[in-house]
Amino acid sequence: MSDAEEARTVCPVCPRHCRLAEGETGFCRARKAEGGRVVCANYGRVTSIALDPIEKKPISFFKPGCNVLSIGSYGCNMRCPFCQNASISQRGGGEVSFQTATPAELADAALRLKKGQGNIGLAYTYNEPLVGWEFVRDCAREVRARGMENILVSNGCAEAGVVEEIAPLIDAANIDLKGPSREFYDWAGGDFSSVCSTIGILHSAGCHVEVTTLVVPGRNDSDADIDSIAAFIASVSPDIPLHVTRFFPRWRMADARPTPVSDVHRLVDVARRRLRNVLAGNC
Repeated sequence: MSDAEEARTVCPVCPRHCRLAEGETGFCRARKAEGGRVVCANYGRVTSIALDPIEKKPISFFKPGCNVLSIGSYGCNMRCPFCQNASISQRGGGEVSFQTATPAELADAALRLKKGQGNIGLAYTYNEPLVGWEFVRDCAREVRARGMENILVSNGCAEAGVVEEIAPLIDAANIDLKGPSREFYDWAGGDFSSVCSTIGILHSAGCHVEVTTLVVPGRNDSDADIDSIAAFIASVSPDIPLHVTRFFPRWRMADARPTPVSDVHRLVDVARRRLRNVLAGNC
């Protein structure tokens, strides 16, 4: 190994384990090698903030009818060709506009919206929050200190140690289980086993977990695909809700056709053979 290779620092946050030279940014565009370690370069950088219904996450069985202050930054460790938030998730800090905020400032903002707006806390969403998991952790601590809830919306593609660190602070989560196999995740640029692990860790920690599968025509839309996804979820708990969601053309799949509504409803019926709560989305 050359001296240059030996000088590289390995990022421990996700299965990619990017090997970064000093000053280099990782695949996710949100982590950077500084001073011999890999740091969260998007810490406190907020690109998106909105008060959303919790059902929009989508989370349907945790405090329904409430709102949650939702924040996002930039960066993602996957490259799904169908990404719906590519304008922030597939870009880095020099390519997007952002405002800075401390965890305490965001927690205070969430608390101000509690009365009158029905806000229950803070949701970490829009881009992939776990590429900046330290900021999620610090915000979640401040939110908990104010007696409010933490919501995580994630692709789940993180190392177990990261998930275990934040799991006790997360009250509810929606995790994307995008496909049924390693082969699907090779195409989408992720890691199937780590997503499955994340779902299991969060559930075991007592977090309310829901799962979303976006049905992409020709990629994960067979009965066998959805049955396999439902079987895994049922092995964790048949009570975990699954959202079977309709795809619309986006990003690198802008010329693809939307998922037929009839396919979504057919696949909902398939998943209901194994799971107690299956919902159709975007129909």
